[in-house]
Amino acid sequence: MTNLSLARTWKRQPFIENQTVRYSIYAGVILYLFLSFNTLEINWIRVWEGLPRGQKFLAGFAPPDFISRWEEIVDGVLESLWMTVASTVVGIFISIPVALGAARNIAHPSVYYFCRGIIAISRSFHEILLAIFFVKFFGFGPFAGFVTLSFATIGFFAKLLTEDIEDTSVSQSEAIQATGANWWQWINYGIQPQVMPRMIGLGLYRFDINFRESAIVGVVGGGGIGATLNTAFDRYEFDSAAAILIVIITIVFLVEYTSGIVRKQVQ
Repeated sequence: MTNLSLARTWKRQPFIENQTVRYSIYAGVILYLFLSFNTLEINWIRVWEGLPRGQKFLAGFAPPDFISRWEEIVDGVLESLWMTVASTVVGIFISIPVALGAARNIAHPSVYYFCRGIIAISRSFHEILLAIFFVKFFGFGPFAGFVTLSFATIGFFAKLLTEDIEDTSVSQSEAIQATGANWWQWINYGIQPQVMPRMIGLGLYRFDINFRESAIVGVVGGGGIGATLNTAFDRYEFDSAAAILIVIITIVFLVEYTSGIVRKQVQ
């Protein structure tokens, strides 16, 4: 019996059954990584010589100075929070119709490809590139950061919401349609209840991301706490920069912790 049970032990089939092809792929990946590291041109002598300079740079952070630039820090944090809330709300508001149009199971083909194109364009550019473009377009300040984060939110939120809509239960949707409901009633009662918990969770998660990104886009002129941090570095006020970094880390931790609790309660 023991031999029989061992003989029937299930083993998962490898993704690539041909052993020669499988090991050739492994070798190709290792070779590619090796060549990639060689293209980095790492100069270990320069790294070693840069360690003392790095120590002096970090020593300038101690002790953090929360006093001398406290008003600027508070203004930067409030500006970042304003950008975060506004961009998240506006981005989600625009993302919902885009996601409905990009869901293959409910959208007309012409609308489907148009909305998919919007999502693809929004997801094609990093927030820093978008911030540079909008800063050139609108000038320095929080409005450029707001537009940047709103645009980035559309690609993120609409993409994930589209996948959730396409994964909804067909039977529940058909049951609503069988009652003679129109398109709006079908969406409101057949689709919306299935995706609403996920929508709330995604919204909170994007809020968390937008606050962190507001610090990044501020460095290139998008306003917020990132602009305050960049100003501190330009003035060589490393102790004030350390205080700003501590404030950013603390707020990000609190936002992430709070949004995590809310997401668990909702989902």
